[in-house]
Amino acid sequence: MIRRTPGTPRDRGTIGMYVVLFTPAVFLLAGLLVDGGLAIHARQRAADMAEQAARAGANEIDTDALRRTGEPVIDPGRARAAACDLVASHDDEVTGSRCDADEEQVDVTVQLTVRLQLLGIVPGMGEFTMTSTASAHPVTDEDQ
Repeated sequence: MIRRTPGTPRDRGTIGMYVVLFTPAVFLLAGLLVDGGLAIHARQRAADMAEQAARAGANEIDTDALRRTGEPVIDPGRARAAACDLVASHDDEVTGSRCDADEEQVDVTVQLTVRLQLLGIVPGMGEFTMTSTASAHPVTDEDQ
């Protein structure tokens, strides 16, 4: 048992006050760290999916037009189908997508929805959406 001597200050709950004030700040910073990392990952994942799908679509060359003209021309129907099929293979993650193609390029937009882990307890911050768009066109040896 510790005996207080006269003249020593009493404990006034200073540590308790710091705990009460700094605990929410620590949780907020941890939430920004964890959920910010999820946001960065989701954006990179959406960009990766869109780029892969656009490249897959740009590989669908119209061979008859290539033989006729010597220029690589995309078959829009096959390109759109190839791009959308690749996006659909990630169906569990993708919440929205758009695949467009013409004879010159393929455009793909991918949308992912991310549920917040720590900051989700804040009203109005349950989830957010990350969107990425990519385009691709056929390249030949002469284009490089």
